[in-house]
Amino acid sequence: MTSRLARCTCGQLQILCPQEPAKISLCHCLDCQRRTGGPFGIAAFFEAAATEITGSSHTFQRASDSGFPVTFHFCGTCGSTVFWYPSRRPSAVAVATGCFADPAFPAPTQSVYEKSRHGWVVVPV
Repeated sequence: MTSRLARCTCGQLQILCPQEPAKISLCHCLDCQRRTGGPFGIAAFFEAAATEITGSSHTFQRASDSGFPVTFHFCGTCGSTVFWYPSRRPSAVAVATGCFADPAFPAPTQSVYEKSRHGWVVVPV
């Protein structure tokens, strides 16, 4: 089992994930595009109770397309969104895979909201 550390750009907010992700999702929804500033977002889902958070975060809550709220945690210093809690899966925490800064991080296992996928994006799953 691999333990991984995700952090914001300045390093103040961190989440230690001591297990393998349950799934890794590439999301093309418009809200993920706005959150990342890119054509998609990628999240690794872990058992929230097994993770360890250090640092302080600010939160932003929004409704998801499914109608369940999602609470995002971001660094108040550098603004990086590091992790979020989807109320649809209360035992899970989603972590932005880019915050692991690990080129060897596993590839997505699913691709969702394909209807808003940019036509030039090639999905690896």
